Amino acid sequence: MKELQYLRGFGSEFSSEDPRCPNALPLGQNSPQKCPYGLYAEQLSGTSFTAPRSENRRTWLYRIRPSVGHQPFKKCANTGMTHNWGEQEPDPNQMRWKPFDLAASDEDFVDGLKTVCGAGDPKIKLGLAIHVYSCNSPMKNRAFYNADGDFLIVPQMGTLIIRTEFGKMTVSPNEICVIQQGMRFSVAVSEQSRGYILEVFGRHFHLPDLGPIGANGLANARDFLTPTAWYENCENIGFEIIGKFQGHLFSAEQNHSPFDVVAWHGNYVPYKYDLSKFMVINSVSFDHCDPSIFTVLTCPSDKLGTAIADFVIFPPRWSVQEHTFRPPYYHRNCMSEFMGLILGEYEAKKGSFQPGGATLHSIMTPHGPDKSCFEYGSNEPLVPKKVAEGTQAFMFESCLSLAVTEWGAKTCEKLDPEYFKCWQGLNSNFTGPT
Repeated sequence: MKELQYLRGFGSEFSSEDPRCPNALPLGQNSPQKCPYGLYAEQLSGTSFTAPRSENRRTWLYRIRPSVGHQPFKKCANTGMTHNWGEQEPDPNQMRWKPFDLAASDEDFVDGLKTVCGAGDPKIKLGLAIHVYSCNSPMKNRAFYNADGDFLIVPQMGTLIIRTEFGKMTVSPNEICVIQQGMRFSVAVSEQSRGYILEVFGRHFHLPDLGPIGANGLANARDFLTPTAWYENCENIGFEIIGKFQGHLFSAEQNHSPFDVVAWHGNYVPYKYDLSKFMVINSVSFDHCDPSIFTVLTCPSDKLGTAIADFVIFPPRWSVQEHTFRPPYYHRNCMSEFMGLILGEYEAKKGSFQPGGATLHSIMTPHGPDKSCFEYGSNEPLVPKKVAEGTQAFMFESCLSLAVTEWGAKTCEKLDPEYFKCWQGLNSNFTGPT
């Protein structure tokens, strides 16, 4: 495939037009009486019209046919995705999933979506869902959009080739992408593919504030990439539009491609990011810093400093702290922590936490390093050392209490009932008086 071109920046005002149609963008206005090349003008709004300018998100699309030209939506089969958080009794135990299954037969991205856990309600635009996907076939004449919220997609195996209304992008393991609410997209794969999805309802991801870190660091805005305009003019073909609305899937037919946007401008766009470009901030004296220093993207709640969802990574980095237990500390948290592993071995659970699997440590459920990690961390020579080489673990963290679905608890058959045993060998080392 020809090397794709991207625009750089996060939250920026962009403009792009397919080079086959120069000057397709109207000059001086958004909606002229007649658009260049006989195109239709269509605005896609990601925030309310009157949102503050600093937060307002919208893009103007100039397309061959307006997106309204489809048959009525009808509810379609949905065997994997759900927002019914009452399917299972609450379970506060530590949970670990072995690697989720790969697609066994021809399954495309939408067919392979399964919900593991979540909380909240898309109807009130508050909450999140965590899904996994597995697929081995491209979406053929199908497009998907999510009316409920944004998808943050984390590939673990296989490269995704994603067509959007804004253009094309490829997303490989150790990269992520965000397809924002309402954007139509289609996924092609040429190999077995698997990964994780964090969905947030009715809100959008931001770069975290840096505070005393200063102006630079963590995920830098210049490293986020947005596709450039590309269109296909396909008429008189059967094309299926699948929409996720209030937690259910609906399908509509139309006789043209939805990827017919010749030009666009605005700041409401899909984007991708290479996790290897993350600028790690860490201690150079003592103690193990809180994982918030590894936040790539955040979706804030209305409570200052508290997130509906944070996307956090644990990349390769130097560990140099003196007189410090360097692995993660034992912890009980007012947040929910869902972890996944893209590649390598996670330092606190070597050998038992596998790529393509996951863990969930619910609100106030204790967790931390297993016995072997604790013993090594308590006795290792405290010399400068590169940790997490060849590894990329991540965490979806939320202030919401997550409920596990029936698929996550039972149907997938990947929940490990012996996870608790990794802490059972932690003996008392107390040396004080009896």
